[in-house]
Amino acid sequence: HVQLVESGGGSVQAGGSLRLSCVFRDRYKCMGRFRQAPGKEREGIATISALYFDGDGTYYADSVKGRFTISQDNSKNALYLQMNALKPEDTAVYYCAARSPCRLWLGNDESSEYNHWGQGTQVTVS
Repeated sequence: HVQLVESGGGSVQAGGSLRLSCVFRDRYKCMGRFRQAPGKEREGIATISALYFDGDGTYYADSVKGRFTISQDNSKNALYLQMNALKPEDTAVYYCAARSPCRLWLGNDESSEYNHWGQGTQVTVS
């Protein structure tokens, strides 16, 4: 059964913004956002963890740093990715993912470390 349900993708012009949402049934301590463009490998762009902090620790790939913000709302069991200043090279299928169990978080996680995935949502920037 699907544990992570995504929404919020779509088409936008360069410079525009989109917010991706991911809702889930079980609460996770380590979550991430990945994307895959046609012909390319899946890329980790942002991760978030509540393992070591009173709040959440976050990590961003250089390609999105300063433009994207990942956040988690535990009251709603939801993960968000706010994407600003979008570029054509951001065009990809975006995935929400979670690691369970999660006992170590270093930020720049590989997709192979994640064992729960959303269905993906298309983002197209023209």
